[in-house]
Amino acid sequence: MIVGIGLFLPLFPFSVVLDRLLAVLAHPLPRVVLILGWPHAGILLAAQLDGPPPAWLAWWSVTTGLVYGFRMLTMRDLNRWVSFLGTSQWTLLWVELIAGVDATTLHTHALAFSLPLALASLECTALDRRFGAAYSHVYGGLASVLPRLSAVFAVTVLAAVATPLWAGFLVLLHILLAAPSTWAMATVLLSSLLWSWAGVRVLQGLLVGPVEDGEPVNDLSRSVTVAALFALAALMAGGLLLTGDLA
Repeated sequence: MIVGIGLFLPLFPFSVVLDRLLAVLAHPLPRVVLILGWPHAGILLAAQLDGPPPAWLAWWSVTTGLVYGFRMLTMRDLNRWVSFLGTSQWTLLWVELIAGVDATTLHTHALAFSLPLALASLECTALDRRFGAAYSHVYGGLASVLPRLSAVFAVTVLAAVATPLWAGFLVLLHILLAAPSTWAMATVLLSSLLWSWAGVRVLQGLLVGPVEDGEPVNDLSRSVTVAALFALAALMAGGLLLTGDLA
């Protein structure tokens, strides 16, 4: 049962299954479904346990999160970057699981991590269709070429790496409060720092710098841009609602 949960709330080396699945899925719809549903399967399995998992699994969890945080720093493939960020975040839900957090709260927290990742995956598809690949530090200056897509992607990355006010940030605070020791708490904080650092590197490699010569590409439509920003605003509102649980 622990191995099964470790597959869906990814613990290394079981996390390579998720990495591989997201790497081979080319169509955006199954990728989004996988991102949104994967951690919930682990929470459902965990509900079948007679009690909380062993406390030592918290160390396995935070170590996995830290390792994937470091891997994100050198990752230029944006789809893989999203996959590694998801693994680094979902594995930290073990800390709450061990602390006895109820399943409903865990599902909510998993969704708070997954929604911006799903949106980022769709935006990676938009980049892939326009440039033939979704990579950072390959084509730059997108802020002047595709201002609407760049704006949406920048805000999505901020939400995905759990910056303050977004739902992921509040989930991160819940995880810190549930951490079994100071060292575990420090490891979680270091992981979150790596997410932010990796997010800055990705945005720097895409949005700034000289514009590459090439054929003109179409920006996001205004309706799609408004819909994406509305979804992100709703995610921020959901994060503010989560603050009530911290009181």
